[in-house]
Amino acid sequence: MFGGLTGFQDPKGTDWGERMLNTVASQTIRHLFTQSESVEVFVRCFPSSKLLQGSIDSFKMSGRGLVIRRDFVVEEMSFETDAVSIDFSAVLSGKLNLKQPTQAIAQVILSEAGINKAFKAELVRKRLVNLTVPALTELSAGKPVSFTDVEVQLLPQNSLKINAQADLGTGELIPITMTLTVAIEKRRRISFKNPVVELDSIPETQREISNTLSLALAEILDNMVDLDRFDLDGVKMRLNRLDTEGDKLIFSGYAEIERIPRSP
Repeated sequence: MFGGLTGFQDPKGTDWGERMLNTVASQTIRHLFTQSESVEVFVRCFPSSKLLQGSIDSFKMSGRGLVIRRDFVVEEMSFETDAVSIDFSAVLSGKLNLKQPTQAIAQVILSEAGINKAFKAELVRKRLVNLTVPALTELSAGKPVSFTDVEVQLLPQNSLKINAQADLGTGELIPITMTLTVAIEKRRRISFKNPVVELDSIPETQREISNTLSLALAEILDNMVDLDRFDLDGVKMRLNRLDTEGDKLIFSGYAEIERIPRSP
């Protein structure tokens, strides 16, 4: 299940301290994920004798095909820290502990397929079903509204297209099609703005309802993705930029690491 865990190899060879630290770090990080194709760790320390005092010049990790909480697929993830102070005695017992907080430059790449899989996850689905939306009360005759079959298509210039179905509890499904722009707010929120509802393919009798439901779904999505809700224990993510490139959504930013998280 877990491959590529041997770490980067220094062409000039690494001493036992670096090899041990690479192994411990790889084992610690890979257990944060339900599954992974590869996790590679490279510790830079010169001279290597500084390891005995717990001083590291930088710590670099890269992973591919990572699965978080069984349903959230990350195509690629990488981060690199500045100088790090660790408890080297803990390394000898197979643990990785920081002596003080540190920061890391981070990049996360999500695929279109991974995003669509996430919309089927229970953690996301439960925020889209059985909703009491004041603006939709009249449309649904007071019954809860559910948004299902959500499909996302990534578009150029930080845009995406969403197709979905709305169930008003009346036995009739209302199709939804719209495009939105995605952006970062306050370095921790992913916003879904400027919804443009597409009604050409919607039956004429459903267009007015579809338009109202589309705008309601856009508002729900805009309030859904806050990184503080997904932080690992001891790690806080902050974003500086996002870009859509083909079928990839690329985030770049940094992580504030107070301590190395344990297995969830």
